[in-house]
Amino acid sequence: MKIYTKTGDDGTTSLVGGERVDKDSLRVECYGTVDEVNSILGLIIAEINIIHVSILLGGIQHKLFTIGGQLATPENKSDLNKIEIVNDDILLLENSIDKYEKELEPLKQFILPSGTKGSSLLHFARSVCRRAERLVISLSKKEKISNLILIYFNRLSDLLFVLARYENSVNQVSDVPWQKK
Repeated sequence: MKIYTKTGDDGTTSLVGGERVDKDSLRVECYGTVDEVNSILGLIIAEINIIHVSILLGGIQHKLFTIGGQLATPENKSDLNKIEIVNDDILLLENSIDKYEKELEPLKQFILPSGTKGSSLLHFARSVCRRAERLVISLSKKEKISNLILIYFNRLSDLLFVLARYENSVNQVSDVPWQKK
């Protein structure tokens, strides 16, 4: 199978079910940004040395691929995509937030996205995750999108924030407090 098809040379791409849309459509922006988050998570997994966090992030990568598939499926073709995000996926994120947050000093002020390279990458993933969330919100105002996708991104960005702090803590690097200047 060739990787190039030449069908997108006109600036369009296929959604699940074959419908052609412009590559800059809001739906494509949504799943493209989800792919961006997923790629950053791959970079983080390669960078950090905390096996249980890497395993967690690897599982999240699979869920992001599922979300990308959901977002690439128009509402009128939803019967073609049976793999969906479910409540247990969100519960896993919430339980992970609680688990790692217990290991951290309580946050008393805003912090800058910095510290170790792994922590900084986690903060970067969080900010791209927030962008994905904003795009999905915009799409949900025009088309039917599972509310669980919105909830998933909200929790995932919180988890990435906590993991960034955890990565710093494990490496004995202090959070950098924001200072009003």
